[in-house]
Amino acid sequence: MNSLNKINSEGFAIINNIYSENEVEKLISLIENVTENASENATFRKSQDLFAIRQFHKEIPETLPFIFNQNLENIIESNFGKGYFITKSIYFDKPEKSNWFVAYHQDLTISVDKKADIENFENWTTKQNQFAVQPPKEILENNFTIRIHIDKTTKDNGALKVINNSHSKGILRIENLDFENEKETICEVEKGGIMIMKPLLFHASNKTTNNERRRVIHIEFSNQQLPDGLEWSEKAFEKGSEILRH
Repeated sequence: MNSLNKINSEGFAIINNIYSENEVEKLISLIENVTENASENATFRKSQDLFAIRQFHKEIPETLPFIFNQNLENIIESNFGKGYFITKSIYFDKPEKSNWFVAYHQDLTISVDKKADIENFENWTTKQNQFAVQPPKEILENNFTIRIHIDKTTKDNGALKVINNSHSKGILRIENLDFENEKETICEVEKGGIMIMKPLLFHASNKTTNNERRRVIHIEFSNQQLPDGLEWSEKAFEKGSEILRH
């Protein structure tokens, strides 16, 4: 089964060997150069269980030429086509002794530039002067996420668990999933590999049990224009070493 068929049928795909050892080490070096001053930045979240950088592509744009290597560009174009842009990015660093876990959920919100009274846009929130909203499911169904693994990720250090094909059921409350009749997959990914997933895929992660670090760059993509003058607040096209914001 090719990647696109697997993404459409299962809601996710794992592809290893996207980044060379040198590319991974360069990404780690660029991130570490910035994170030394983590406490000074509002988009950085740091605790003993998790370090995260929101708006990652804006905070460390130097990483983009390495992230968007020829392998990744080929995968995006062959599976989804052209015209896609970044709508959100987060860097997650789950330390070796982390007790952080995430229960099963769907990714239901998008980041936008303002609050507006638009039909079927609901559950508005504000975090760090950025608005988030749940859009109509048609927008979510057309988007995709790529998770870039810069550490080997296994069931023992917080690999994502997913419910296969749960993205095809629309927006659901977790209690409406019949877990006894669903297939669960633990998405183990090699260092330098990626996981592609659909936002409506139910996913979760467990605590770390093997004292191994788990670092992931999470990037969400869309090719859609939002209605009534609403705009993606993190929208960016990656061209070479420059981010083109629209």
